[in-house]
Amino acid sequence: MSIVCPTVTPIDAHEFREQLERVAIFAKRIHLDYMDGELAPVNSPPVESAWWPKNVLADLHIMYKRPQEHLAKIIRLKPNLVIVHAEAEGHFVGIAKALHDAGIKAGVALLPDTDVQMIAPSIEYIDHVLIFSGDLGHFGGVADTKLLSKVVEVKKLKKSIEIGWDGGINDSNAVLLSKSGVDVLNVGGYIQNAKNPAHAYAKLKTLVEK
Repeated sequence: MSIVCPTVTPIDAHEFREQLERVAIFAKRIHLDYMDGELAPVNSPPVESAWWPKNVLADLHIMYKRPQEHLAKIIRLKPNLVIVHAEAEGHFVGIAKALHDAGIKAGVALLPDTDVQMIAPSIEYIDHVLIFSGDLGHFGGVADTKLLSKVVEVKKLKKSIEIGWDGGINDSNAVLLSKSGVDVLNVGGYIQNAKNPAHAYAKLKTLVEK
């Protein structure tokens, strides 16, 4: 059984509100993307402007080259989880310890070409690994199922870790991803671009909760 987690990927404050309000009426957990125009090729509103309903768990995906510079602002938001990139600069263990001290889970995202062994030295500090198969800062990625081999590798490092997937999830591959060990399905375009987002969300939930 996997969690279906709608994604919000805004390029301005108006789009953030539209995307968030589109999914917050039915989602229990959401995935908010923040881009710096450097690690990711597009800019988003600043992370400190993030907000979400109190009854929703929010995961922040920080696609920043230097996330540590924004850590204090991120911690003040009190999200459920903060995901930074293995490819980013900075000291991940220091970031993770600061998050844990604030009662926030620490996650790491891996781009398609990044080897799982890169995070092995820090695995004891990692609560969540995001397998990224998308297009940084955009909806409409393709789910490259060859990357599912990373799920196996990560689980060998830490059996209890939560695994997320970001990129190209839809009703034709959600079951495969779920059965392959992905715990959190971060779904962007399939839900956000649907004529009926609530129906699209419910369809995926039905598929992966069987």
